[in-house]
Amino acid sequence: MRIVVALGGNALLRRGEVPESEVQRRRVRPVARAVAALAAHHEVLVVHGNGPQVGLLAMETEADPRLSRPFPLGDLVAESQGLIGSWIQQELLSHDCPATALVTQVVVDGDDPAFSDPSKPIGGTYDEATARRLAQQRGWTVRPDGEEWRRVVPSPRPLEVVDLDAARVLVQAGRVVVVGGGGGVPVLREGRAYAPVEAVVDKDLVAGLVADGVAADLLVVLTDVEGVIDGFGTPQAQVLPRATPEELRSRQFAAGSMGPKVEACARFVEGRRGRRAVIAALESLALAVDGAAGTQIVDATSRE
Repeated sequence: MRIVVALGGNALLRRGEVPESEVQRRRVRPVARAVAALAAHHEVLVVHGNGPQVGLLAMETEADPRLSRPFPLGDLVAESQGLIGSWIQQELLSHDCPATALVTQVVVDGDDPAFSDPSKPIGGTYDEATARRLAQQRGWTVRPDGEEWRRVVPSPRPLEVVDLDAARVLVQAGRVVVVGGGGGVPVLREGRAYAPVEAVVDKDLVAGLVADGVAADLLVVLTDVEGVIDGFGTPQAQVLPRATPEELRSRQFAAGSMGPKVEACARFVEGRRGRRAVIAALESLALAVDGAAGTQIVDATSRE
């Protein structure tokens, strides 16, 4: 099978952890081991998140007194892509798994309504008072994220992954390809010119585009919960073991977290009959691929 694996930000940094390099490298190791084992039997592409990392880079550049203005978010996405892609690549190579990381450009629409309604959380978490103070000092938009608060930035819908041709060639050559990291560098295309924009694209939606564009058989979205939770926040909460896109669309999910995961998986499954997607916990990659963990998302015909 050809499989696209989307790694959530918790693959590198858990909520509340200090964002030091060694902490994140240590988190990558078991993930890379699982991906390498998968790649021994399948063609694999990896898309990763970068929310905590790009937020950290943004804070550093905003605090640097030598700069007349902070680095644009698009530049910081490219920076974090190179950094995280290198970590994943190095760990895969240490398992004798050929791997290549691509700094990926993703085309967005400059008129996307997301630019006037920031919703994508980046960086660390704060209590409400601290978040509001930072918002006032730095011109941020902040919103609740569970019981804490985070900075949010525009997250326009991805239209095209520019580097898909290279990804196809590399995966056909037997390499694990890290592509679309952090949702890719968001760019506007005008003729032959590409211009970065102040945004962060959702990596799950990009993973769906990648999976569709390389004709994958399976899209695996790994996160910090066991799957799609039915009755979330209630005593009756339980993981949905299996669902169709239509069943998932009949429910409501948070725009900044589970919502894009469900949408990406639903679109992928609807794109061609017989394809499958799964949303599962990070540590359940092998079981999720085998259909024994997470929420398995299939078309209505397969469900029958």
